[in-house]
Amino acid sequence: MFFMDKRFVAAAAFGFLVFLPALADGIKGIVKDAKTGEEIIGATIAIKGKPDTKTISGLDGSFSIDTKGGACTLVCTCLGYRPLEIAAQEEESVEICMDGNEVTLLEAVVIATNPGVTESGARQLENKAMHVMNVMSAKAMELSPDITVASVIQRMSGVTVEQNSSGEGQYAILRGMDKRYNYTLVNGVKISSPDNKNRFVPLDLFPSEMLDRIEVSKSLTADMEGDGIGGAVNLVMKDAPARRQITANISTGYNAMYFDRDFTSFNWRDANKKSPYEVQGRPESYRVTADDFTTKNLHVKNAAARPDLNAGVSYGDRFFDGKLGVMAALCYQHANRGKEAEAYYLPGKTIYGTQFRTYSTAQTRTAAHAKLDYKPAAAHKLTWYGGYMDMKEQQVRDMADEKSGSTRLRYTHQYIFSTTLQGTHHFGSSGLELEWKGAYSKALSETPDQAELNFIGTHIANTGSATRRWEHNDDRDLAGHLDLRYSHGLMTYSVGGMYRDKKRGSFFNEYTFDSTTGTANPQYRGEDWNNFDELKLKPRPYGNIGDPLNYDATEQIGAAYAMTKAKGKRWDATVGLRAEHTVQGYTLIFPRYSDPDGEQRYTDILPSAHFKYEIHPKGRLHLSYNRSVNRPSFFEIVPYTIINEDYKEKGNPDLEHTVADNIDLRYEFFPKGSEQVMVGLFYKHLHNPIEYGLINEGQDTYYKPMNLGNATNTGVEIDVMKYFKCFGVKANYTFTHSRITTSKRTMQGSEVISVNQSRPLFGQAAHVANVSLLYKSSRWHWEGQISYGYTGKRLSDISNWLDDDIWEKGYHRLDLSLEKGFPKAGITLFSKASNLLDTPVVRIVGRGDHTATVDTPRDNGYVIERKEWHGQSFMFGLRWKL
Repeated sequence: MFFMDKRFVAAAAFGFLVFLPALADGIKGIVKDAKTGEEIIGATIAIKGKPDTKTISGLDGSFSIDTKGGACTLVCTCLGYRPLEIAAQEEESVEICMDGNEVTLLEAVVIATNPGVTESGARQLENKAMHVMNVMSAKAMELSPDITVASVIQRMSGVTVEQNSSGEGQYAILRGMDKRYNYTLVNGVKISSPDNKNRFVPLDLFPSEMLDRIEVSKSLTADMEGDGIGGAVNLVMKDAPARRQITANISTGYNAMYFDRDFTSFNWRDANKKSPYEVQGRPESYRVTADDFTTKNLHVKNAAARPDLNAGVSYGDRFFDGKLGVMAALCYQHANRGKEAEAYYLPGKTIYGTQFRTYSTAQTRTAAHAKLDYKPAAAHKLTWYGGYMDMKEQQVRDMADEKSGSTRLRYTHQYIFSTTLQGTHHFGSSGLELEWKGAYSKALSETPDQAELNFIGTHIANTGSATRRWEHNDDRDLAGHLDLRYSHGLMTYSVGGMYRDKKRGSFFNEYTFDSTTGTANPQYRGEDWNNFDELKLKPRPYGNIGDPLNYDATEQIGAAYAMTKAKGKRWDATVGLRAEHTVQGYTLIFPRYSDPDGEQRYTDILPSAHFKYEIHPKGRLHLSYNRSVNRPSFFEIVPYTIINEDYKEKGNPDLEHTVADNIDLRYEFFPKGSEQVMVGLFYKHLHNPIEYGLINEGQDTYYKPMNLGNATNTGVEIDVMKYFKCFGVKANYTFTHSRITTSKRTMQGSEVISVNQSRPLFGQAAHVANVSLLYKSSRWHWEGQISYGYTGKRLSDISNWLDDDIWEKGYHRLDLSLEKGFPKAGITLFSKASNLLDTPVVRIVGRGDHTATVDTPRDNGYVIERKEWHGQSFMFGLRWKL
């Protein structure tokens, strides 16, 4: 399972470091922007008359140059700045302040609308923000070993990710708060979710190369939507550059899991997109036969995995004297991923010995994005954005223990389409500013003809031999935003509103199959059949078309706010009040034992206050308070029951929404343009948090959303970035402590009694740390990064039995990236390696009486539920920029 040992990692790190050059003696100094005081990276410093004696300013703007003794004149040049000459003496420390040339200054007006592309620009945004925010620049994402937003975001302070079944990051978890407690924006606007159960957006749909920056807001102002208890993630897509720019990249790679095993695939293209019930026009009664189903998609094959492929191209330019900006980008990614797992104990289920699971997953992402901005006059700007993100995933899962097994063939297609038109208008010297947005987005998720085949030993099960399932849902959002601001002296007054209309439809249809040969003549693998399309199966006449998962849902949210900002000599203060009214409901298409309609209505008043004080010119103290909410997902309040991979799931129509009060205190120190030190404290009090837990009802165990009482969440965040000429260090650490007290069941003799027990919130890790060591040689055009991440033990599933919760042990991660640039050709060669340690994900069950007699492997007294491995991934590629 472990492809890389410690010696390999040490050798990789040594190989990374051999590129580091020796530092020169002589004159030392620093290069700065004369206007902003920010350090300039990559400036060339040469001795006049000796052009071959030169050096490049480092990551902190510093340089040193060997003058061979005596005085000299230094010539400093840098793209976008006027050349500068300065006299210097041996062993003197000099400060070179460069002025931008006029052309660049004019273009900077355009560039400044999206400053977070660079590291120094990202620090500026953090410095100026009134709320608590962290920013990751496009440059940081480019150098990162990751290729999706879901993977790269975990390197930000206080952020962890929830992985999908392939071990890839999928959802962001902010400050230990489950993924449901944050929301995702694209260019500041909410988008639809293709998730088949919830309203949150899977971030693995977004290739990181499509972005200019990621903004993670950890406190909310009154002009932001209020359903972000954990915070909000804003994906700022590529913007038009100041001058024509064309970029392209292509790379290939491989996952180490397939070095010693084949990739298993199936004919997903031959699956029927519609179920027999849909094909027949959704009649009230229809008896299916084997002729209503195809078997072509059940054919599987094993072969060597093909290499991964990633490619992208973008074009940006400005026209009509810079008034019209255009940006268009395309991206394609194909990756083969896998997982190998060993399950030893599954609560509520019976397994015989160790259950081995093997996953083969092929993911294909396609993304297109276009952005136009037009300034008809200096005080008016119109912007249009259109984006399409598409992901197709096929997966084969083989599962077997000593007596039984199953194979699941699943193809999932998800996409998001989003378009926004917005305008910003300044009305002369009146101090009035109007901003409006109109947004439309649609998302789709479909899983057609998911097949699961069940086996007893080496023959197909005689009854319940297979299931064939069709699922699809669509999510449509229409939203309008209006904001009016008035500035007078040191005061700014803002009012505004928002209205969103959301519609969602969900379809679920499943059929059960039995063997046609009966119990007297089982169908054995290798004798009666060799591939799944050769099995002789017959469907039961009726599928469960009446399942509650067939529903339509709607949601209307209306919001209004008022906000005031005051500015003093060394302080800024913002106070605001937001009101949100929610109407959320559903209609069951086939009501059986439940009320066909359900609705929830409520209004929330959400105050906020933010105060920032300048302790010294480069240091700020930031204090924030806001109230926020979390709404149930559509799926959660529908009275459904469904059998999933590990447990039966059940909805909860009585689920209530969550309200939270949030307090943040953060010290922010920006010693240089690209450097920072942040130390923050946060506290959250949650009323009726929504958590999923395992609950026994009758003889069955269900996985169900519940309100389990009130909770608190407190923590500390530390974020440091420091550069030393060619080297840099990025480090962040988050400690989170949460508490909720709930009722648990336990045995007292032969009776079941209830007791109270305190525990952390679902999905929360107490300790999260990231450390990255960076190297940049501007002279030789080498860049590299070694990244280490640690996510501590966290609560994975909640049981209603005492000390029977399921935890995920802490795990370590090591990644590496390296690139070499050839500026004259505009080419960069790069390589990325991720998950080098291949630390297994280990799930353990609490040490309670409920598991005292369980005879399976243990870890420090805890029952090991399962272990999972995902393998290392390697990538090599080329990037070209004109």
